[in-house]
Amino acid sequence: MTHAAVPHTSAITPETVVTATLPRIAVVLPCYRVKAHILDVLASIPPVVEIIIVVDDACPERSGAMVETECTDPRVRVHYNAVNQGVGGAVLNGYREAIAAGADIIVKIDGDGQMDPRLIGHFVAPIAAGEADYTKGNRFFDLTNITRMPPLRIFGNAVLSFMAKLSTGYWDLFDPTNGYTAIHADVARRLPFDRISKRYFFETDLLFRLNTLRAVAVDVPMDAHYGDEVSNLRISRILGEFLAKHVRNFGKRIFYNYFLRDLSLASLELVAGTLLIAGGALFGAQAWLQSMQSGVSTPAGTVMLSALPIILGLQFVLAFLGYDIASVPRRPLHRANRGMAMLPARSPDQGA
Repeated sequence: MTHAAVPHTSAITPETVVTATLPRIAVVLPCYRVKAHILDVLASIPPVVEIIIVVDDACPERSGAMVETECTDPRVRVHYNAVNQGVGGAVLNGYREAIAAGADIIVKIDGDGQMDPRLIGHFVAPIAAGEADYTKGNRFFDLTNITRMPPLRIFGNAVLSFMAKLSTGYWDLFDPTNGYTAIHADVARRLPFDRISKRYFFETDLLFRLNTLRAVAVDVPMDAHYGDEVSNLRISRILGEFLAKHVRNFGKRIFYNYFLRDLSLASLELVAGTLLIAGGALFGAQAWLQSMQSGVSTPAGTVMLSALPIILGLQFVLAFLGYDIASVPRRPLHRANRGMAMLPARSPDQGA
């Protein structure tokens, strides 16, 4: 298969990129209680997609069997999970199937009708042009459409987005739980499939893993569609779990990027800032307790000895955050490894 040169980025559109590079595009649809919507979603997937993988995640409605019986699209193949693995487990199994089928770019959409398949070209374009390794939807890009979202979902996504910026290192991304995504197959091959969270934390944990690979991830503006579908995600139920996992991933990311793989001025700033803040806080707390017990006001000099290291420590931590924000990956991993934006399809054992 030959591949024409990619047009200059200023003239790139989703249609011209897909036509110029001729990537093999696969779509993965995890299915769990979406029987009422899945056939309509499959029917609206554009012809540019060559492979459609429906993953029946032990669906009690037997969505996979219905697709095999009623869908006549030759692009569709059904994969069955013996036990329910959650959205992450279903998507990762779909990735495996797509890689084995020789896909270049793998798009994931849900089967509940909330994601418009006509946007697939917009998600594929940055990857095919060699500008990104991974793309994801952002429902908050157009502020005029936010009012369509339930208020609790807006608040929950705002909180989760801030936590995700800290834990994943992608400071320029928003809406981390958005499941409309696309990934280059060469990058997907590098993911530690067995260590990625399989449930609702999947999308955010995947971003953390991508950052450890130094993959480029970008947002794609999109609108959310809400109908009669029922979401299984409850923000109030998973907020505490997400917080704990964000803290864990933040610690891992800092250790990997600033101490294990590299040691920079930012590493020293983080250590110095943390020690100064902790030391100043402990000294101040001790002085305050002594003042409370003796009934004597704390001298101004003692207050300053406590406040000064805290102020200096905050400056060091802010300097570290500035460095971390500026260190968002900018060079696409698959392009750097291959020397070009796209390569012909090949078997998985030839991947990186």
